Amino acid sequence: MESLEGTSLPARSEQVARTLAVAGVLGKVRLLADSARTAAEAASALGCDVGAIANSLVFISDDEPVLVLTSGRHKVDTTALAARWGRGKLRRATPEQVREATGQAIGGVAPVAHPRILPTVVDEALTDYPQVWAAAGTPHTVFPTTAKELVHLTDGLLLPVGL
Repeated sequence: MESLEGTSLPARSEQVARTLAVAGVLGKVRLLADSARTAAEAASALGCDVGAIANSLVFISDDEPVLVLTSGRHKVDTTALAARWGRGKLRRATPEQVREATGQAIGGVAPVAHPRILPTVVDEALTDYPQVWAAAGTPHTVFPTTAKELVHLTDGLLLPVGL
């Protein structure tokens, strides 16, 4: 993994780092030389399994944005997840809705540091990995964490989300 040591973090990533520090998270935000916009890019940059990448996906359900933190190894089954979660139909948020809900752009959405707390599900598949990586506010920043820590940070529910 090539990390850009000594380089200051983008403002959005600084917000994420502050939120993590206040929550007592020990993992530090890292600035990568290569893009981590997709799970495959992130896994390649970090030298880990694509399933250890926690994708932050924003959906609209019951007229409100919700966050799904899914393992990079599969896609979200929106119908099954909505039923398990007890919510109305899930539809992918537009890029504008993602930015409005999180303050961050698609490809770099962190699980934290949003303008308001979003109802969140953490993919049960992330528990298969002792360490997972999540975006930290930009496509070039990430932080190490665990599924349990993501549940705690987001006050989320641990549910299966895949097909």
